[in-house]
Amino acid sequence: MANSASSRKRARQAVKRNKHNSQIRAKVRTFIKKVTYALEAGNKEQAQNYFTMMQKMIDQATNKGLIHKNQAARKKSRLNSQIKAL
Repeated sequence: MANSASSRKRARQAVKRNKHNSQIRAKVRTFIKKVTYALEAGNKEQAQNYFTMMQKMIDQATNKGLIHKNQAARKKSRLNSQIKAL
């Protein structure tokens, strides 16, 4: 357990930051699933709409360091190619 006042504060901040980061990661995963489900349903227009929202979420998470930039690019590229294939 943290002993000094600064380490106790850091522990509190870490818990708060972890909760915030988890929410952002969950939101990104949700949008990826929405795009995937729209693709499976064969709904190109809906998939395209969700894809634009998903792109924004992924880029924000990447800028904050929650997702590696190569992973973000890979996910966007693969989903975009699936949308174009419809």
